[in-house]
Amino acid sequence: MQAQKRSEIDAKYKWKLEDIFADNEAWEAEFAEVEAMLPALSALKEHIADNVDTMRDGLQKIDRASWMLERLFVYARMRRDEDSADSVYQGLASRAQNLAVRLSGALSFLDPLLLSLDEQTLSAYIHAPELTDYSFMLENLLRSKAHVLDEKSERLLSMAGDFSDGAQEIFTMLDNADLKFGEVEHEGRVYPITHAKYMELMQSPDRALREKVYRKYYEAFSGHINTIAATYSTAVKKDIFYAKARGYESARNKALFADNVPPAVYTDLIDTVHENLGTMYDYLRLRGRALGIKNLEMYDVYAPLVPEVDAQYTYEQAQDIVLEALGVLGEDYTGMLRRAYADGWIDVYETPGKRSGAYSWGVYGTHPYVLLNHRSDLDSVFTLAHELGHAMHTFYSDGAQPYAKAGYAIFVAEVASTVNEILLTKHLLRTVSDPALKKYVLNHYIDQFRTTVLRQTMFAEFEMQAHAKAERGEALTVEALNGLYFDLNRLYYGKEMGDDPTIQYEWARIPHFYTAFYVYKYATGFSCASAIVRKLETEPGMLAKYKAFLQAGGSDYPMEILKKAGIDVSEAVRLCMQEFADALRQFEALEA
Repeated sequence: MQAQKRSEIDAKYKWKLEDIFADNEAWEAEFAEVEAMLPALSALKEHIADNVDTMRDGLQKIDRASWMLERLFVYARMRRDEDSADSVYQGLASRAQNLAVRLSGALSFLDPLLLSLDEQTLSAYIHAPELTDYSFMLENLLRSKAHVLDEKSERLLSMAGDFSDGAQEIFTMLDNADLKFGEVEHEGRVYPITHAKYMELMQSPDRALREKVYRKYYEAFSGHINTIAATYSTAVKKDIFYAKARGYESARNKALFADNVPPAVYTDLIDTVHENLGTMYDYLRLRGRALGIKNLEMYDVYAPLVPEVDAQYTYEQAQDIVLEALGVLGEDYTGMLRRAYADGWIDVYETPGKRSGAYSWGVYGTHPYVLLNHRSDLDSVFTLAHELGHAMHTFYSDGAQPYAKAGYAIFVAEVASTVNEILLTKHLLRTVSDPALKKYVLNHYIDQFRTTVLRQTMFAEFEMQAHAKAERGEALTVEALNGLYFDLNRLYYGKEMGDDPTIQYEWARIPHFYTAFYVYKYATGFSCASAIVRKLETEPGMLAKYKAFLQAGGSDYPMEILKKAGIDVSEAVRLCMQEFADALRQFEALEA
């Protein structure tokens, strides 16, 4: 069915971006105002560090300009997302981006200037009551001071920036432009293969087709494996170079430093998952039984255990289900959900040119927004719950924190959204009567543990071992990388999975490996969300702790903010693995 034109959609299903700017003229006026600020902002370098008063006044002026720029950018991009073909908002978005570059240039003096101050002066600023809003920013800057080099060395490192991301850019071009996956013929039909089509075809109920597609897909990577290995090895060497240059013990320590995450958290995640791999093996045995396959292979892991159910939900029904599912979070929370539904926070339906997918975004001082493309299926209900989790995290954070402390770190960014998804899952399991629908929901839930926790932890371990090999002076050859990945895959999937060597090439297709030591955050984030839900069900006072987490924003380091919710990350991973085992038992009971 063809999407309705935007003009045909009822206003109650469209977001009200007028809450940011009344019209384009208001946007233009604020753009001119920010542009006029640039010379004065650049001139702040002369006196901003003179004393507490000049520091406070200067940082407040910088905050105001940054906030206004954010308003300009968010409004223009969200208007553009309504219709990507609209040249007016393409132009506004481009101008906002250009202004952001100019503002960044005007403020480029700030961090080097602050870091040039002696530790006693910086410490005095951190503890000055007049600078409370900026205490965490300054504290974090002081913490990084030990890894900032002299001016000449910093200039050399900055000059290297032009080519230091070359490995990632080369892989991106190879992966997205140059690799050709071809096609397979099956039962008289030809199936072209692309990245997106690969995942779609791997969910086919036809096992013979899955195997053909699987082997054809990895032929492309194995055919370029020497180039990809050299590219990834270069990326790892870059990570090690910057870590050594800045005085970190390892590339992993450098990557974790930004969030102030102790290295033990990374290894504890891996160790805890190792201790619970028995549950993964149980899952694979269940998968084999459900699919009627005695000898499971890697091309069987995406085939759905349960046929997709034909459950239809109008947007209003989805709203009600999400509202009921999140009732455990309190009347203040559900009251804000009702406001989100009624007051133009959400853009609901697909229209020509509208950005695909879903997200939550917004700007400090205005309520958050949610973009959807609601399709009236169960996945759309989960998407609504997920994006409202982001929106409510932002709402609570913005309401409790000043602008300088409101933005939360990526380490915790998926926690609130995943809490909502898990609460919705549990609500559906309690309330649906259709056994097929209940199995479908459980299948969706179980697969999240496998893909978001187990698989991402395996990726994290591959990164850790690959970097450790290079730091010991070992060459990251094709044989070394293939062997490392194959052995890890065998460990994580166990004897329940066949030993087809094709899977040794899978590491070569993972783009996240070029942003080192990032994927572990998926596993810890899901684990923390799972633990929060378990504690909401069992511990009095947990709701208040969770609200404190939502309100904390970026006022502290992620690990400290999680402590506000009563969450220790290592404990959370253990609780998550228990939840995985419990969900598996529930599915087995429905199978009986």
